[in-house]
Amino acid sequence: MDCAEEEVDFNWEEYLEETGATAAPHTSFRHVELSLQSSFQPGMKLEVANKGSLDTYWVATIITTCGQLLLLRYCGYGDDRKADFWCDVMTAELHPVGWCAQNNKTLQPPEAIKEKYSDWAEFLIKELTGSRTAPANLLEGPLKGKNTVDLIVVGCVLEVRDDSEPSVYWAAQVQCNVGGRLCLSYVGLNDPAHYRWMFYLDNRLRPLGWAKENHLSMKPPTDHCDLRSSSEWTEALDQATAEALNSPLPLEVFKDHADLNTHSFRAGMKLEMVSPVEPFHILPVSVTKIYNEYYFQITVDDLTAEAPPTCVVCHADSPGILPVQWCLKNGVGLERPRGFESQDFNWADYLKHSGTEAAPDVCFPNASQSKGFCKDMWLEAVNPHQPAELCVARITQVKGRLLWLKLEGLTKPLPDCIVDVESMNIFPVGWCEANGYPLTHVQKTVCLPQKKIAVVQPEKQLVPSQPPDAHLCPSMAMDTGLVNGKYCCSQLFINHRCFSGPYLNKGRIAELPKAVGPGKCAVVLKEILTMLINSAYKPGRVLRELQMVEDPQWNCQEETLKAKYKGKSYRSTMRIVRTVDQVSEFCRRVCERLQCCQNLFGPTYVSDTCPENCSSQTKTKYTYYKKRKVGRPSLGENAQDGDMTKPARRRKKRKAIFVQKKRRSSIVGYHTTESPQDSDYYYDDEDEDFEEWGSEASSNSLREEASAHSFQDAPRRGRPPRRAALQRRATHPDTSDRSSPRRTTRSLSCSQNQTANHTNTKTESFEEEDRLVLERNPLEWSVSDVVEFITSTDCASLAKIFQEQDIDGQALLLLTLPTVQECMDLKLGPAIKLCHQIERVKVAFYSQYAN
Repeated sequence: MDCAEEEVDFNWEEYLEETGATAAPHTSFRHVELSLQSSFQPGMKLEVANKGSLDTYWVATIITTCGQLLLLRYCGYGDDRKADFWCDVMTAELHPVGWCAQNNKTLQPPEAIKEKYSDWAEFLIKELTGSRTAPANLLEGPLKGKNTVDLIVVGCVLEVRDDSEPSVYWAAQVQCNVGGRLCLSYVGLNDPAHYRWMFYLDNRLRPLGWAKENHLSMKPPTDHCDLRSSSEWTEALDQATAEALNSPLPLEVFKDHADLNTHSFRAGMKLEMVSPVEPFHILPVSVTKIYNEYYFQITVDDLTAEAPPTCVVCHADSPGILPVQWCLKNGVGLERPRGFESQDFNWADYLKHSGTEAAPDVCFPNASQSKGFCKDMWLEAVNPHQPAELCVARITQVKGRLLWLKLEGLTKPLPDCIVDVESMNIFPVGWCEANGYPLTHVQKTVCLPQKKIAVVQPEKQLVPSQPPDAHLCPSMAMDTGLVNGKYCCSQLFINHRCFSGPYLNKGRIAELPKAVGPGKCAVVLKEILTMLINSAYKPGRVLRELQMVEDPQWNCQEETLKAKYKGKSYRSTMRIVRTVDQVSEFCRRVCERLQCCQNLFGPTYVSDTCPENCSSQTKTKYTYYKKRKVGRPSLGENAQDGDMTKPARRRKKRKAIFVQKKRRSSIVGYHTTESPQDSDYYYDDEDEDFEEWGSEASSNSLREEASAHSFQDAPRRGRPPRRAALQRRATHPDTSDRSSPRRTTRSLSCSQNQTANHTNTKTESFEEEDRLVLERNPLEWSVSDVVEFITSTDCASLAKIFQEQDIDGQALLLLTLPTVQECMDLKLGPAIKLCHQIERVKVAFYSQYAN
């Protein structure tokens, strides 16, 4: 079979699912976690409008942050939390301390504490002494409310420490900011060949003016100083400094920079280190210079003295430095120094011969932390030979603090790259996608369809001359007399260009043969259906849908269809037509059920353009069952009122995959970029089908469940709505979501007295969710009112969080899906479920009180 590598869109979730692999936990990437935090810090002071008094303001302290939301407490309340309140930095009237004095506004304490102090001016002086005000540029102007990473814009100027001299810095300009990963060009050297990539938390980066304030030198980088004259360097620096002062980089960018620890190294000490030039092996190195208590120089041991020495500036926490004998203790190979004559390298002999000492273990305080990384986990990593390139990477081994990474998708394969667990050149899966940056991924091997799957009939072995189209499928070499029988059909075609619908993966469809057959109708159809099942996003879901394809008029035979998913096997018995005259209608009905083009497979061969013109149709054209939840088994003809339904099993939770989305807050609802998985024609039921059926479930149990499955059972399932459905409901409050019945809830401020419609034997009816009617404006709800409402819903288990975080009615209306997930540390399923209840309150608020 001819195979070739094909460039296809890469999807992390799909790839991990297909390979059964595991993503490295995003909490292991500390630098990425820090980059997502707010620019505001607890303890900052600002001036905010008084709630009870118009045109007056008072000083408040930031208690905590959650994305764009700030929890504030008016100064004077001390440790009393009862008056804490949430506000959205993008919409609230917030100002830096001193704004009232500059704009002749009244600074007045709230009425509740007005009598607490006799001299408020003296109180404010004590309160503000030594405190830090919220930066004005984060409260107004183009940087308002931005996260720390977003404060770094193209054109900003920073100072970069020299690679050879820790006391020397030079200015660099930001050319690109990718989620905190900066592409920098040295001032005066705007040549892409000399661009550098560094994460903004790197301690080699400092704000403009740092060197001067700390009495350090400003000199061009040692490796590039000969490329320009001294006057050209100076002129470029003066010009860049003048431009940068007009829009200086906020100091908040550097608030998370780690302080350097003092080291204990002495000149002449030996140690082991990951090669600074080729990070694929570990070398013996020596401490050759001590700059100060923070910095020292390491030189790679080279006994040849031919090439110039390879030196690097290090500090106590530099990644990749290891004690002597580390490789031996961890079973890792240690490269011999260049020029070392003996084949066997022994540290004891080497130290004795060189008259040096090994650096003591006390110099390496954190030599054994793995940070949650394990072998065979996946992540995204920088190509050490091309710093601008990020690749899909697999951890091949973990030893202490070091990871060995296999970079995938490279045109020229590299040895396993060695990185430290705290390296800022590794990122969690989905990081590139979230920041719109290209990711070098695994090339998918696609087998070209020269050889086709053949349906061979053992009954007859006559092999007449092949018809003209026999090249499409070798099985066409079968007896034509067999094809002409009542129970035999000619070729059935799989038309790759046709619309594949919500259940089938178009990439996998493209790998199927163009035709199957001829042969017995049931056997040919079973073969094609098996291919379709294995080409599905969720094979069990397609099994379920195919079971619904029946017609009492058909001449059928039962066939067992199987599917494998996540290491489990599932089977279902399906009735497949036996006679050639019913094949076309059967194929049409299957396509209709799978909501794909009716020519996706069947007796019609589509060369270039489908007769249905499916490529130009909207995706909803094929949604035949859109008035009910797609994929639910229809209520059986024999279902009777009062039938006891089977309790649904609890669904598995999908493993979360880190996707760093840019957060946007909205008081009405939340808006997320819609991916194919979130679109109207991708139905992600997680593992619901499988959990309901169980492994190797029989078709009898499937049918019993299908007939017993009524929408009386749906409220108990408590299935959370999809994000798109929530967004539609928030935008169009009068449009009921009939696609998924929900559990009805009672609350302190709602009246729900509607009765459910009953189902009859021929048609399905759906339980419409009661609209919430509020007895009191939610803006006036206290924390206890919010807790009482949440307790009355199916999210009662989360009520404690609202109590702990003092969320009142105003804060409740500000909550969106991103803030709920981040502040309450909820997974997507429970977060959507909670947001559904919050959306009900919002819709009721706007319909009853907004005007």
